[in-house]
Amino acid sequence: MAMKNLEWKTLSSETLYEETWFKVRKDTCETPEGKIVTPYYVYEFPTWVTALALTEDNKVILERQYRHAAGITNLEIPGGCVDDTDDSLESAVRRELLEETGYTFSSVEYLGKTSSNPSTNSNWMHMFLMRGGVKVKEQELDHGEEIEVYLYSIDEVKQLLRNNEIVQSMHVTALLYGLSRLGELKY
Repeated sequence: MAMKNLEWKTLSSETLYEETWFKVRKDTCETPEGKIVTPYYVYEFPTWVTALALTEDNKVILERQYRHAAGITNLEIPGGCVDDTDDSLESAVRRELLEETGYTFSSVEYLGKTSSNPSTNSNWMHMFLMRGGVKVKEQELDHGEEIEVYLYSIDEVKQLLRNNEIVQSMHVTALLYGLSRLGELKY
């Protein structure tokens, strides 16, 4: 069965707000059937990277930090924004994990990408499985970051997921992809 083209054409675009990590634009679009959709608001964020990161003894590295928008302190997997100075997505995830956790890794495997909300957000989060982690230094956190690092067994992480104790949806997605790659999930 042939699928029809559903892609919209952007007729105009206006930036309404722009800061270092966030941009909002207002588009006027036309659907394939000729309908005009205006205004259509798009949030632009940098590309993100994150990883299910395992130490040499197969412990999962989790971070605990406060997230102001939701008003919660929660567990997450490490990651962050791709910088202009990063040569690749892999170098970005290696840099982020070194900064946030102090660990380096012997192997990095790409798991794919996901979007937090493709109806409003323009960016992607790229997911990785990192193995063989060794702590080589202390954290080098950005201003405003306060991150505690904890090590969990794979079974403990699966229980955290079952109990809905990891709530960042893209991190849950990355954990599920990573656990599947490890043969730790049964469908």
